[in-house]
Amino acid sequence: MIFDTDVLIWVLRGNEKAAALVNNDGVRSVSVVSAMELLQGARDKREMAEIRRLLARFEVIPVSEEMSFRALLYIEQYALKTRLSPLDALIAAAGVERQEILCSGNEKHYGKIEGLTLRRFRP
Repeated sequence: MIFDTDVLIWVLRGNEKAAALVNNDGVRSVSVVSAMELLQGARDKREMAEIRRLLARFEVIPVSEEMSFRALLYIEQYALKTRLSPLDALIAAAGVERQEILCSGNEKHYGKIEGLTLRRFRP
C-alpha cells in the first residue's frame, strides 16, 4: 500500500489509528513526493530526524517517466474539477502505475481518478 502524506503526518502527530494502519501493512510504500513534502515541513533538526526515521520504514517510490506522463494527463482531466495539484497527481500516478492501493484522507482529490484504488483514512 502507498501511504499519502496526510496519513504520515498523522503518524508523526502520534495518532494511534494511523500508526496501527502503517504498522499492520506488510508492504509499506511512499512516493518520493510525499517524502519531500514531509521533509520540507520539518521545523528543526529534531523533526527532520524523526521524519527520516519514519521514512526508513518505507519503500520510497521514485517518479518514473510513465508516472510523469500519467500525472500530466491527470492534471488535464481533474485539475479544474477537483483542484488536483501536480504533487497529488504524481502520487496518484504512482498508485496506478504500480497497481497499489493509495491510502489517503484526501478523497476530494483522489476519489474520482479512474484506475486508482483508494483506501480512505479518517483519523
